[in-house]
Amino acid sequence: MDVSLDGLSVDLAGTRLVHDVTLAAPGGRLVGLVGPNGSGKSTLLRCVYRALRPAAGAVRLDGEDLHALPAREAARRVSALPQEHSAEFDFTAAEVVGMGRLPHRGGFARPSAGDDGKCAAALRRVGAGHLAGRGFLSLSGGEKQRVLIARALVQEPRVLVLDEPTNHLDIAHQLEVLALVREAGPTVLTALHDLNLAAAHCDLLYVIAAGRIVASGAPAEVLEPALLAEVFGVRATPVRHPVTGAVQLLFDRLH
Repeated sequence: MDVSLDGLSVDLAGTRLVHDVTLAAPGGRLVGLVGPNGSGKSTLLRCVYRALRPAAGAVRLDGEDLHALPAREAARRVSALPQEHSAEFDFTAAEVVGMGRLPHRGGFARPSAGDDGKCAAALRRVGAGHLAGRGFLSLSGGEKQRVLIARALVQEPRVLVLDEPTNHLDIAHQLEVLALVREAGPTVLTALHDLNLAAAHCDLLYVIAAGRIVASGAPAEVLEPALLAEVFGVRATPVRHPVTGAVQLLFDRLH
């Protein structure tokens, strides 16, 4: 499913945080948003999973206005892993993942055996099958993150929105999660702080600064030293990964 943002602007508390953003995420591609803290990445993504309504412009799925869809239909097409989450009740990990099946059930219907099977499989895919019976509040940050990724995947979305999905994860699980979401098949729009992870896993990158897109393209084209110095305030030296050939960056302070 193609995702496009057409002239998207977002206001919060009377302040415009995102300015006239236009971007395209082709179907089945992994598209990254990178930028410094406060640049507007999370605000933009919140419009894509309908936590915010844009002040102007539109989010379109295969040309259809996402915000014009009924809530249940939107939830069948788009799932999200927000950067921040809270749980006031100590559901088990399996119950948290099961919430991802709600858009596919009518009314107050109970989970089916098929739902339970899909939830168990999703937990196993993220290496968290052993956590199924644990209370969510008792889990470590990395364990919680893997459970929430399983919940997003079991929703069976056509579009997956991830806001810093590798937060709290050790390096092995960072690599596994990004490979997993690619293999799952939906169009993925993700914000990432780690530029080397973005370079290695994203098909396209959009660089956002002060709420505006300042560069876009393939990682090797976008992550060039002059832009990184201007946007991130660092000196970057691009090198090629000896195995994959992907561009990777060595960083130093900008003097």
